[in-house]
Amino acid sequence: MSNLIQAAREQVSALTQSAYEKAAAAGRLPAGAEIRSKVDIPKDVSHGDYASSFAMAAARALGKPPREIAQALLEHLELDGTYFDKAEIAGPGFLNFTLGKKWFGEVLASVESEGSLYGQSDVGRGEKVMVEFVSANPTGPMHMGNARGGVLGDTLSAVLERLGYDVWREFYVNDAGNQIHKFATSIDARYMQILLGEENVPFPEEGYHGEDIKELARAIYAAHGDSWKELPESERLERMAEYGLGVNIPKMKSDLLKYGIEYDRWFLESSLHESGAVAATVAELTSRGWTYEKDGALWLNTTQLLKEKFLREGKTQEQVDKLELKDDVLRRANGFYTYFAADIAYHSNKLKDRGYHTAINIWGADHHGHVARLQAALDGLGLDGSHRLVIVLMQLVNLLQDGKPVRMSKRSGKAIALHDLLDEISVDAARFFFNNSKPTSPLDFDLDLAVRQDSDNPVYYVQYAHARICSLCAKMAEEGMMVPAAGDVDASLLSGSEEQALIKALARFPEEIRIAGRDYDPAQINRYLISLAGDFHRFYNADRIKGEVPAVAEARLKLADTTRSVLANGLALIGVTAPERM
Repeated sequence: MSNLIQAAREQVSALTQSAYEKAAAAGRLPAGAEIRSKVDIPKDVSHGDYASSFAMAAARALGKPPREIAQALLEHLELDGTYFDKAEIAGPGFLNFTLGKKWFGEVLASVESEGSLYGQSDVGRGEKVMVEFVSANPTGPMHMGNARGGVLGDTLSAVLERLGYDVWREFYVNDAGNQIHKFATSIDARYMQILLGEENVPFPEEGYHGEDIKELARAIYAAHGDSWKELPESERLERMAEYGLGVNIPKMKSDLLKYGIEYDRWFLESSLHESGAVAATVAELTSRGWTYEKDGALWLNTTQLLKEKFLREGKTQEQVDKLELKDDVLRRANGFYTYFAADIAYHSNKLKDRGYHTAINIWGADHHGHVARLQAALDGLGLDGSHRLVIVLMQLVNLLQDGKPVRMSKRSGKAIALHDLLDEISVDAARFFFNNSKPTSPLDFDLDLAVRQDSDNPVYYVQYAHARICSLCAKMAEEGMMVPAAGDVDASLLSGSEEQALIKALARFPEEIRIAGRDYDPAQINRYLISLAGDFHRFYNADRIKGEVPAVAEARLKLADTTRSVLANGLALIGVTAPERM
């Protein structure tokens, strides 16, 4: 698939190398030198579209001033049939290349021929990648942080798929351990309060206080009356947890489906314990010499694993010695395995048992301290966790309304749930806004802005550009002018600054996808779409279509329709619709 930004860059390198060889053959420059130079894209288009540093990089090897070398190269450049119309010397010896109609025409043709696949590449070469995201505790409704993690994980997965990776989306359900016990005791307390009165049943200090817990207790009472009251406490708590999970997990699935997110698998933590995978993983760590017993518990020598990891990564021994490292319990004295042990087993399952080359997790920033420890534990299993486990740490969401923060507290039961948010704003707005900042940056989500229908609202701004082009094409069709094929357009007629800036922006799309995948930053696509919409609006306001001579009008109409195609492509990538009317 096409990446004409990279293709032009590579052609500059080939042209300068060929020119050097010809200049050397003609006796203008010494032969046989191997020159490594860079090709950059100047920010100022008056300096050309691409700039080669070949002459400066070659100065020492060739024993000549850079401008003299550049002049010899210029004399032996052959631009006929290339992407470039001209080249000239600038500054200390740069060779600046200016794009010509062949390149601009190929951009339009590539978008036309590749359609919805424009921007696709084989960078990933089919490599198996798992993206695990949201993985919220099923003890209550999903909140704003989960909502942000959902769109980041889903969009990153789509980006990686477009880059040729074999992507698997997974939700890890924490249906075992302490938080499930706390969930069960919270429901149980509310259930008993229904039967015996709130004043007679104390609520657990660390329990979940949300209204959803009360709703679950009322539902159990409505279905079973007081029949659970006399059950042994352990059996009653088991039933409470089972009932609560049976309600909450389907709710999570339906909320995420409404949000446009489907998973390949919902993986249950309990299955790791039931299958013996946790015990087997801990046993393997023991066989490799990474555990020890103390106070009746089994500990992982995390300290040593981290020291070895940090030394491999370039820290000095002195730096490592200053770190305050500590070991982790894998199996408590009561025989129960810790959450950390299950987490190690789960990631071993991903990398070893299921054969994923890379496991990518979208985590909240509050998990920062867990990253290196888990990677080091996987290193201890021989799974190269330091490289194969990628953690994208996501910062907090600040919800704003009327210019003021909307307070959110799970403990008080006043958290803003995803399903409540989607009752207030569209799925399109939610997905666009939650993906509108780098994951590593805090996100201000302005509820008032998200519903505004003007250019200050970024999702409206981008969608309006698409709808505006659809309306334009429909009106021109009514007047008898259809969008021409790229091969019927004279790209030399698209010579205005706004026209060429727009075509260059269209050519950037494959590169923007590559960068988004490389940096694990799906917000790169949002930034691109906003920029592209701006480039279109500037073009549309500067270069009229209706009333122009037919050849110019058709060329500009084709450019507008090509922009529509790329906008639709990019919006689909982030899971946002591309409306034809607004």
